[in-house]
Amino acid sequence: MAALFLSDLEPNQVLFEESSYARKMILNRPHKLNSLTYEMISQISRNLEVYENDHLVKILILKGQGKAFCAGGDVVGILLSIINGHWSFGARFYKKQLTLDYLIATSTKPLVSLINGIVMGGGAGLSMNSMFRVVTENTVFAMPEGQIGLFPDVGASYFLSRLSGSFGEYLGLTGARLDGSEMLACGLATHFVLSKDLLLLENALSEVDSSDALTISRVISAFSSKISLKKDSAFRRLETINKCFSKGTVEEILSTLENEVVNGDNKWMVHAISSMKSASPTSLKIFLKLIREGRTKELKDCLIQDYTIVCHLIRRTFNMDFIEGSRAKLFEKDKQPKWEPSKLELVSDEMVDQYFQKVDDADWEYLQLPERANIAKIWQSKL
Repeated sequence: MAALFLSDLEPNQVLFEESSYARKMILNRPHKLNSLTYEMISQISRNLEVYENDHLVKILILKGQGKAFCAGGDVVGILLSIINGHWSFGARFYKKQLTLDYLIATSTKPLVSLINGIVMGGGAGLSMNSMFRVVTENTVFAMPEGQIGLFPDVGASYFLSRLSGSFGEYLGLTGARLDGSEMLACGLATHFVLSKDLLLLENALSEVDSSDALTISRVISAFSSKISLKKDSAFRRLETINKCFSKGTVEEILSTLENEVVNGDNKWMVHAISSMKSASPTSLKIFLKLIREGRTKELKDCLIQDYTIVCHLIRRTFNMDFIEGSRAKLFEKDKQPKWEPSKLELVSDEMVDQYFQKVDDADWEYLQLPERANIAKIWQSKL
């Protein structure tokens, strides 16, 4: 088991800095695209509690070293533990991670995520649940979990379901990538700042002696730049996306896309079809049910549901898709996963519903999130 936790022995995985009224949390595994280890999540959680109880602290800043903000959780470590018969480590990891996402979303101190680079999976959980989400021309966002037999979790059924029309379904089902401009346009980001101005923004935020959200927003806005959506941006095709991804089932969504692609030459549509056909059919159906239910739920309930489903997947209660998808995409990299069931039509509603039910294990319990005075809320972009 020792080999499973070598990543946790790396020193300085998160750097913590004090600057006037600000406290900075800097993800520091650039060689691993700042993928989150159990120790990183634990360190951030501990420091977040300290900062919230310090009346001198007015603002929190979260960023990543290198070319990524955070590319996700340390899936390889979790997988190795599962293969070695310790699925409970994965459960503990996700419990810790989802709890941190909730603490960030309900933080008593405004948190600004500076997302300059890749942000996926667990990185989206940290940043999309923060009050301010600053992106740059270098930002690349995606939730491609379906490709490895998982699903967009970390509260995605909450923050993706709040986007315009069915754009959240599109992002979660296809794993489509967005740049910084698209993130601002759709509402995932609150501000767009050129990367060359980020340090100036950091310095300005450090001098803000108030936790007032509007005051902080004005400071960030002073460094913001205008955006320009690319001509082939999927967000420019929102009407078509709504038509396709508002359908009741994954099968209907895919069928509508295939009918639409005949009438146009949209690369985004071809990519969407290809991505959905290569993803785990079970994962796609789980996410569609999640995001549809997520529209009427609070973040807390979405995270609790995420945990239950993740535990089923890492425990391999009903299938081996997470192990198989990771084998094909992360380990052997043959990109030919053998999903079970292998086709959408073989995944019944009853099969999907099983993942939303209690895990049948004597030591298992639903995710317990702490009582918080602050209510999680989504701040929209200033477009």
